[in-house]
Amino acid sequence: MNTPEVPYVNFKKQYDESKDALLKAIDSVMSRGAFILGPEVEEFEKEFALLCDTKFAASVANGTDSLIIALKILGIKPGDEVITASNSWISSASAIALTGAIPVFADVLDDQNIDPQDVRKKITAKTKCIMPVHLTGRCAAMGELTKISTEYSIPILEDAAQAVTAKVDNQVAGSIGIMGSFSLHPLKNLNAAGDAGILTTNDETLYQQIKLYRNHGLKNRDEVDFWGYNSRLDNLQAAILLTRIHQLPEIISARRKNATLYTEGLSGLVKCPVEKPNEFHTYHVYVIQCDKRNELQSYLTKCGIETKIHYPIPIHQQNAAKYLGYKQGSLPITEQQKDRILSLPINQYTSEDQIQWVIKSIRKFYGRS
Repeated sequence: MNTPEVPYVNFKKQYDESKDALLKAIDSVMSRGAFILGPEVEEFEKEFALLCDTKFAASVANGTDSLIIALKILGIKPGDEVITASNSWISSASAIALTGAIPVFADVLDDQNIDPQDVRKKITAKTKCIMPVHLTGRCAAMGELTKISTEYSIPILEDAAQAVTAKVDNQVAGSIGIMGSFSLHPLKNLNAAGDAGILTTNDETLYQQIKLYRNHGLKNRDEVDFWGYNSRLDNLQAAILLTRIHQLPEIISARRKNATLYTEGLSGLVKCPVEKPNEFHTYHVYVIQCDKRNELQSYLTKCGIETKIHYPIPIHQQNAAKYLGYKQGSLPITEQQKDRILSLPINQYTSEDQIQWVIKSIRKFYGRS
């Protein structure tokens, strides 16, 4: 298979530019033989809490575990309902289902984020948590959601897997709800070299519970108070993340610059994401909404441009969710967008020339010079 002229990701370049620092960090861990819950983990957690403007951060093995552990700590149990979005990665719903609770899907707004008014409509006596997804790197409408949360006394767990350092109304993702859940998967803006996750909170009691849950429920080496999980961030991954966390502002700046170029070149031709004055979008992905999406994607592939779809099948239409009983038309905006969304390459190594080639190719596809 030929390497695309404009790749969607560029892990090789990321490694090449930071190889010395990465190998030094890895050697430090390996030479000490300290692999689980060591100083690198503690240091990274402190750095991440500062990044998110929260008092505490506790790492776990991956983003899915972070959601499950947070839901368990919030007391979510079989039969409870948790409201979330269906246009997210499957973990947003599977984490709920794996607690025995029922995922309840609210429709989304034009910007792909959950619609607060539909959230309000979906609240029942069984609703025990609202879990907005900060999709694509931009925050959901947290002001409106917080009002609903307060009105009904239902906690908000932020699924901020795609939105590290995103902001709305000068508040950082992960600092607004009772807890924030993050993935540090290799594809994220702040990425490990494997799976990794982390939870943020301003509540010290919740923070201490997370640390117990991630480590089997052990209160010390030999005594366990409750059944917990084996979900600990490896020191190796923490060391890698520490080499990258201070690069994050530069990474996001590059992505935002690329987003500006796309928007300038494509507005009026396809629907581009629009950043509102009260938002800070981090562009985990740059998603356009367009006519003839599948044909455009095939054309761009022929032009050497790698694109993705996030996500082609909404969760409520997956086989795993059939038991929930959602029908065609249950979430009209979500279902309309799924056939129109296309993620363009926007990683920090995508050059301006490459961006312009993508723009030129899309304009040519639609018959525009």
